[in-house]
Amino acid sequence: MTTSKPERTLSLKPGAAKKTASGPFSERRSPVRPPAPARAKSVSASAPKPPREREPGFDRDRPPFDRERQPFDRKRAPSGDDRRAASPRTPPPRMAPPPAPRPVAPRAVDPRRPDLARVGNAKGEVRLNKRMAELGLCSRREADAWIARGWVLVDGEPAEMGMPVAPDVKIEVLPQARYQQAGQVTILLHKPMGYVSGQPEDGHEAAATLIGSPSQWRGDARTPSDGRRFAPEHTRGLAPCGRLDIDSVGLLVLTQDGRVARTLIGENSGIEKEYLVRVQWAPNGPQGEGVVAQNVEAVFPPEQLARLRHGLSLEDQPLKPAQVEWMNPEQLRFVLVEGKKRQIRRMCEQVGLHVVGLKRIRIGGVVLGNLPVGQWRYLGAEESFVRDGTQEKTDES
Repeated sequence: MTTSKPERTLSLKPGAAKKTASGPFSERRSPVRPPAPARAKSVSASAPKPPREREPGFDRDRPPFDRERQPFDRKRAPSGDDRRAASPRTPPPRMAPPPAPRPVAPRAVDPRRPDLARVGNAKGEVRLNKRMAELGLCSRREADAWIARGWVLVDGEPAEMGMPVAPDVKIEVLPQARYQQAGQVTILLHKPMGYVSGQPEDGHEAAATLIGSPSQWRGDARTPSDGRRFAPEHTRGLAPCGRLDIDSVGLLVLTQDGRVARTLIGENSGIEKEYLVRVQWAPNGPQGEGVVAQNVEAVFPPEQLARLRHGLSLEDQPLKPAQVEWMNPEQLRFVLVEGKKRQIRRMCEQVGLHVVGLKRIRIGGVVLGNLPVGQWRYLGAEESFVRDGTQEKTDES
């Protein structure tokens, strides 16, 4: 049994729009809004403003802008000089000159030490430290240290640094300075090859690094001549007295005593140094032809041996006479009284010899003896670098 619903009809009011079927692809219209009420318009800042009335006399001296401008003329344009001339500047006020310096009154001179500023004058005065070094009391550096501590008296009065003294003044050194000087040591080292005498250079160590308890000679450590035992302070301030090349061996002196250093390397030192030198005959150089390594004495000209003894020069300076003689067919003995850099090797090169070995065996009255290579010992109390007659000969020269 079926029931049928009654059909509904939609009645439209007059003037109403008909509804259209709505679907996914149907056109949609935005709702219609009523017009908004009219608003008052604001005056924009960019809007043209009414012209202002010119005040009388405002542009009296100004040229009118409505006239046509004239083109720029470079010739008529004023230059920098013209502008400076048109507007001159007033110079700055001058400063008053500085006041004249006050006269300085001369310093009063001590009547006991006249004219402290003059050194080496006609009276034969020299500085005190130099005079003390000449007398063999100490080195100049030690003299300055003693004077600063008040350990030096000149004619019974405390000395002053840098004061000049006459040759006839009385110089006294207090016991404190003597006690300090007695604690200074002098060391004899048999330097091996490969060590430098002074400061380390080119990767080679200084010979002073060998000084220590393990390398002390056993004979000296057991029975030291003056009862001295090794102490770490003995390595402080050690200075080499003379040079010995890297590829040379032998006796090297290291000291803390300025008197020893002055004796060995002083300006007027006449201490002898003895060397044993093994040579080859190489008239064309060590890499050239004609090198003779055996029985060199037989082929070496005698006149060249005389030149080694006296007649050579280094750096345009003539060398002092030397003692040179053959010890065996391949070895020479040199005794020099000066020590220039690589002196023996350069002397031999000038006469056609090539040095293949060099050893220093004596300095003054101190000999190397049986000291092993790389070991050291103290200078004995009975040993002296000055031999009989050496000091007198040095003073006379």
